[in-house]
Amino acid sequence: MIKDVDGIAKLDVFREFRSGKPEAIFAQSKTPEELVKIVRAYLECRDSVLVTRLSEEQMSALRNNFDQILINERGRIAVVGERARLLKEGKIERVGKIAVFTAGTSDIGVAEECVTTAEFLGLEVLKFYDVGVACIYRLIEPLRKIKEENVDVIVAIAGMEGALPSVLAGLIDLPIVAVPTSVGYGVNLNGLTPLFSMLLGCSSGVAVVNIDNGFGAAVFAYLIMRRKL
Repeated sequence: MIKDVDGIAKLDVFREFRSGKPEAIFAQSKTPEELVKIVRAYLECRDSVLVTRLSEEQMSALRNNFDQILINERGRIAVVGERARLLKEGKIERVGKIAVFTAGTSDIGVAEECVTTAEFLGLEVLKFYDVGVACIYRLIEPLRKIKEENVDVIVAIAGMEGALPSVLAGLIDLPIVAVPTSVGYGVNLNGLTPLFSMLLGCSSGVAVVNIDNGFGAAVFAYLIMRRKL
């Protein structure tokens, strides 16, 4: 079913039934008024929706127009509708467990987009931030923890040279979803350098999503988990 919204959007409201993942609303470049109109139209068909890449103005518009809302300002992402209430109350049924690693504090914005997406999809998330390879000893405790917690998938997020996913893949027997970020000095090339580094990594068992794509990493991890159900 496609729902037309005043000629500005065509919502794929049955995507979850067809491809196993719900449609998310990409807020970037939409006016606050357009965004509110699209979210409201989606909620006429489904009880919840995920909204990504929000500006502060858009966040304010969502707060002013919807009662059931959970906003992650660091991740620029929101859950609107019934699942926002369930997440706040800790009542979401969990379908798996992932760990989200960042190489540095500067990567946390991308990580938080990933975390909120994963929680919206029903995944439990363990977070390990600022554990990059510049001080490799920082990985010891997180690796012990994910073994104890029976984590199923790791999402590894890094800018600079993007070494973290390859190092993790050489140390643990879990699938790694790698996310390059646009964090770094000039030769980072807005994320191209870590993207190429992750694609060229020697360690096997690593899948790479696009630059700053925390949302895509969480969806990929979720689809891995669905195969286990």
